[in-house]
Amino acid sequence: MVQTLTLKINGMTCSACAQASERAVKKLEGVQEAAVNFATEKILVKFEDGKLTVDSIKGAIVKAGYEAADDVSPMKETSIPIGGMTCTACAKAIERAVGKLPGIGAASVNFATEKATVRYDSTKTRLSEIKGAITRAGYTPLAVGSANAADRVDEHKLAKEREIRVLKAKFAVSALFSVPLFYIAMGAMLGWPLPASMAAMDYPLRYALIEIALVIPVLAAGWRFYYVGFRAILHRAPNMDSLIAMGTSAAVLYSLYSVFSIAGGEFRAVEDLYFETAGVIITLILLGKTLEAITKGRTSESIKKLMGLQPKTATVVQAGIEIELPIEEVEAGDVILVRPGEKIPVDGEVLTGATSVDESMLTGESLPVEKHPGDAVVGASINKNGSITFRATRVGADTVLSRIVKLVEDAQGSKAPIAAMADIVSGVFVPVVFVIALAAAGAWLLAGHTLVFALTVFVAVLTIACPCALGLATPTAIMVGTGKGAEHGVLIKSGAALETAHKIDTIVFDKTGTLTEGRPAVTDVSAVAGAGGSGVGGGAGGAAAGFTELDILSLAASAEKGSEHPLGEAIVRAAEERGAAVSVATDFLAVPGFGISATVDGRRVLLGNEKHLAANGVPRNADFEAGSGKAHELSGLGRTAMHIAVDGAYAGLVAVADPVKASSARAVAALQRLGLQVAMITGDNRRTAEAVARLVGIDRVLAEVLPQDKAGEVKKLQAEGRKVAMVGDGINDAPALAQADIGIAVGSGTDVAMESADIVLMRSDLMDVPTAIKLSKSVIRNIKQNLFWAFGYNVLGIPVAAGLLYVFGGPLLNPIIAAAAMSMSSVSVLTNALRLKRFQPSK
Repeated sequence: MVQTLTLKINGMTCSACAQASERAVKKLEGVQEAAVNFATEKILVKFEDGKLTVDSIKGAIVKAGYEAADDVSPMKETSIPIGGMTCTACAKAIERAVGKLPGIGAASVNFATEKATVRYDSTKTRLSEIKGAITRAGYTPLAVGSANAADRVDEHKLAKEREIRVLKAKFAVSALFSVPLFYIAMGAMLGWPLPASMAAMDYPLRYALIEIALVIPVLAAGWRFYYVGFRAILHRAPNMDSLIAMGTSAAVLYSLYSVFSIAGGEFRAVEDLYFETAGVIITLILLGKTLEAITKGRTSESIKKLMGLQPKTATVVQAGIEIELPIEEVEAGDVILVRPGEKIPVDGEVLTGATSVDESMLTGESLPVEKHPGDAVVGASINKNGSITFRATRVGADTVLSRIVKLVEDAQGSKAPIAAMADIVSGVFVPVVFVIALAAAGAWLLAGHTLVFALTVFVAVLTIACPCALGLATPTAIMVGTGKGAEHGVLIKSGAALETAHKIDTIVFDKTGTLTEGRPAVTDVSAVAGAGGSGVGGGAGGAAAGFTELDILSLAASAEKGSEHPLGEAIVRAAEERGAAVSVATDFLAVPGFGISATVDGRRVLLGNEKHLAANGVPRNADFEAGSGKAHELSGLGRTAMHIAVDGAYAGLVAVADPVKASSARAVAALQRLGLQVAMITGDNRRTAEAVARLVGIDRVLAEVLPQDKAGEVKKLQAEGRKVAMVGDGINDAPALAQADIGIAVGSGTDVAMESADIVLMRSDLMDVPTAIKLSKSVIRNIKQNLFWAFGYNVLGIPVAAGLLYVFGGPLLNPIIAAAAMSMSSVSVLTNALRLKRFQPSK
């Protein structure tokens, strides 16, 4: 396993010192890479764990004349939930405010998840100062989330439910007063029935005061638009609320001016009341915000499901007594009892009992997995039918579930490169809209139109503009997509990985443990049935000795019993499964690259390749020739044949193969249907490799490649102009996974897999590879649709609001219609993103 280490080097005075330190470390056995940065006075070392220790690396640096110290980085990363954001301009304002603090490495605010991810130097700034900057920008930093997944989901759920309740109440109040306001205002113009006492032309001041009385509760319901919007303008960071506040304020202030004119005797000013415009705009936007909050809540349902899986208590056995403890009090090493039907609270290793466990909530695998003492169990999985005790090995944030949740949360909070254009536009959107609104209103005044006409255009432009749709287009699709992937055991670690995956045109599979099971098994046993038929334990075998297949398996297993070779273990396992006797062998001798020899029940047994038997004097008779032909035939099927001789006579052969996974051929076919070229990389000889490739339908084979050279082979494919995904087990394939454009680690969610790969497949089912590619294509297609409609909406909507249609004899856009369109634009983007919830994995 390759480890990466960063050390601080003290005592360097020039670049020659850096080179001397670098050379000293590179000479160490097991070092793959060493690079010294003189400016930062640090060395980055990649080395093979087991061949080298950190102390030996430090010792080499000391011998070179310098001092090596651990690199204790003051950089920290935190995720801060933020309240009060209403559009992407808010997110940009927070990024700017936090970015001005000393020691900030990066600050990114995701409007969809309503979180700020900040990387900062803890020696230069504190978390409280970051929160203070967010507050000064006009927003509310909330408590940094609990480490416990269940607590986080409860907090998030309660906060969202509270937000939706408040928005519904505000909308209800606003609608209750704006509907009669709209009826009264339009009734006066359209001749709708109204009480005589409310006739606009007969009682203009009374009519105006009634409208004021009706609009005040609506303005109160939407007070946040004014509070946030005008404060954002004061901070020189106007947002969508600023547009709403300016537009509706202009309508209300002009209407109030008209009311004063009415009171002064100018009764015709009753025609210039626009209270209903402000009231209906606020009502429609509150409706849009309510629908948006409900829809945004649905985009993160997948992560909520994952976070809510963990039980809140565990039954810990202490001194024979069962104690129920909160999950956060469970420590590594505790013995935990789980009864049938209960959830396993944390990760651990079974001590007593046997059961089957449903792990589908984490892996997507529907069939329960049998568990016995020594087997690993995963927190949040369900114990089906037996009581077990297990020792906790990972608790809290270290459990597989917590790490999965963290991966998905990080992915949902990340930005895909495709969002760059939307970010740029959103950053300047609101000021540009202000300029367009003022310019349009001014142009119509200069063209000779009335102030009322210009005001209508000004309010319409401010109202129809919607940066929210632009800001939601990418993150909502990523949220739904990554969450949907997690439901099916496909963990995509970032938005960038999700976007890159759809560009892949070549998939490279590692063979052993990826396309194959990674656990060799006996496939064929062939015996020489001579006339003697003495069998195992009979007298001298000689050339005439005959053996049954069970005899051959028994002799081979007895000889291999002391071997640690995977092929030998497969033979012993097969003998035990088939009931063949396994004796104790003596005089065991292994000859690397050839085979073994041993004495079994007084008989000398040779097991290995043809050269091994020939070197030990086994005559090449007809039986040997027949066995050689059989071995060549088996080799063409991807099987490794080992010949066996007893007391100097050829006796038969045992063939072992690493079985191909049931899903391998289907996965390769599915990828080829997606238009991808599929290749296989392996250290096996070409004949065996090509046999496995034929079984699974792969045309391009990279054989006899050493583990350390796999990354180089990937680089060669990239040099051909290909976008390459490497699929491996995440352990010995780590360099190749890192080199590939996308690294896909298969199976079990190991630490190395999660670190080295861009996509982690929690199951060993290779059909998840085309699922990951298909999901990426679906998400990117959805993002492009969202961006098209978001950009298209604003590109078309703003000119129409500015009076473009009116220039060519069409109607002037009413601000009320503009408000309805703006509110629905964000909802339409969110609704389109939610279509990804219907995504189905490859079959």
